Amino acid sequence: MTHSTSVARPARAAAQRSSAGHLQAWLPRLVLAPSVAVSLFFVYGFMLWTFILSLTNSRMLPSYDLVGFAQYARLMANDRWWVASTNLVVFGALFVGICLVVGALLAILLDQRIRQEGALRTLYLYPMALSFIVTGVVWKWLLNPGLGIQAMVRSWGFESFTFDWLVNPDMAVYTLVIAAVWQASGFVMALFLAGLRGIDDSIIKAAQLDGASLPRIYWRVVLPCLRPVVFSAVMILSHIAIKSFDLVVALTGGGPGYASDLPATFMYAHAFTRAQIGLGSASAMLMLGGVLAILIPYLYSELRSRQHG
Repeated sequence: MTHSTSVARPARAAAQRSSAGHLQAWLPRLVLAPSVAVSLFFVYGFMLWTFILSLTNSRMLPSYDLVGFAQYARLMANDRWWVASTNLVVFGALFVGICLVVGALLAILLDQRIRQEGALRTLYLYPMALSFIVTGVVWKWLLNPGLGIQAMVRSWGFESFTFDWLVNPDMAVYTLVIAAVWQASGFVMALFLAGLRGIDDSIIKAAQLDGASLPRIYWRVVLPCLRPVVFSAVMILSHIAIKSFDLVVALTGGGPGYASDLPATFMYAHAFTRAQIGLGSASAMLMLGGVLAILIPYLYSELRSRQHG
């Protein structure tokens, strides 16, 4: 009896350890399961629902009578969609390009270990703490011909000065660029500054010993080392440009007319204010395609670098 009890105790202890190990292995999955389920439903589930709606003739309310790709054909024949798409190309190219240049220059400036670096870094980063709604409202005041920069300069005696981009259909989209660059350049600066601080100083010192000037060192040596930072910044800024909505609504409202429309405002206008859910869903799917066109190469490069790393 005593021998059988002594044999059973280690067996029970081993079984308890095994069950505890299984519980410990499954516990993280059980904790994450609700979040994963909610994400699958509210993100990917609604993506699928939007795609289904884009294949229907839905107007004010969803309708599930499939019409194939008729909504996409209507979208391609819509002049306002092409204006919004052209504006996105202009806005996105200028926004990404100027942010990269300004962010890199500010980061190089701060990398010189200047005085009050912390205060300047905070000052440059401050716009990123604001929402695009606040940014749009502030710049709407500044660019208003009767209240802002134009009125101020004319009050100084320069009566012929004109800066009416906000009400000029040909220039309104550039006001979006000004406001967006002001807000996002500090974020790009932070990315570049982190990358610069991660470069070994011995590389720069060796280039200086070879007689290279500081601008040449940054252009030929430092910036090529920051290619991953540049790539990440381009991905993030492009994503911001594609989904820009609140800045447009607060600053120009898509106007004058629809001269400064972007795809996000086009989608909102047709899906929610013009009762054309099918057409709005089709435009939303094309926007998703644009995001995926940017995201997939980024993920591919990350996976490839890890495999070769």
